[in-house]
Amino acid sequence: MTDEHDDARPADAPRREPSFRHLDDVEWRKVRAQRNADGSEAFVHEKWMSYSSDPQYLSLYARYDPGMIVRRHGHRSPHVVFVLEGSCTIGDVECGPGTHVELPYGAAFGPIVAGDAGAVMFEVMMGDPRSWGDDPAAFDRALREHGATALPHPVITPPTVGGS
Repeated sequence: MTDEHDDARPADAPRREPSFRHLDDVEWRKVRAQRNADGSEAFVHEKWMSYSSDPQYLSLYARYDPGMIVRRHGHRSPHVVFVLEGSCTIGDVECGPGTHVELPYGAAFGPIVAGDAGAVMFEVMMGDPRSWGDDPAAFDRALREHGATALPHPVITPPTVGGS
C-alpha cells in the first residue's frame, strides 16, 4: 500500500461548502421526559447541530438531566455516541467522559441511565435518525428501580434541512 494522495476532486463529488454553527447559537429541544421519585421532572435536552435529508444524517449535542432514563432503543441508521461530561450507564456498561459507543445499523442500546451529575454527549446518526424500541421490560425495570415515571414525549419540531 502506498501513501499517495489524489489531489483531484472525484468526478461524482458535488460542489458544496462547509457550514459552521456554534453551540450557543442552537436552541435546546426537550426530547424525552420523566417524573422522578421526588416529584421533580428530568429531561433529555438536545441541540441539533446539523440535519440533512440528502444525504440523510443528524448530529446533535445532548444533555441528560441527573437520573434521566431512556428506553433501550436503536436507530434506523448507524449511530455513534461520545460521552463528553458526566456519566451514564448504557445497559450494564458504565460510560464516563471519553467513552465512544458505536452502534451499527440494527444495534440497540440501553436503557440509558444518566449519572448523579447527568451526562453530556455528542451523537451522530449517519442516515435516518428515527428510533425504534427494544426490550420494553428493561425500561420498565429501570424506571421502577429509580422510582421514576416516563412522561409523554415533548413535541419535537422537525429541523430545517441543513440547520437547526
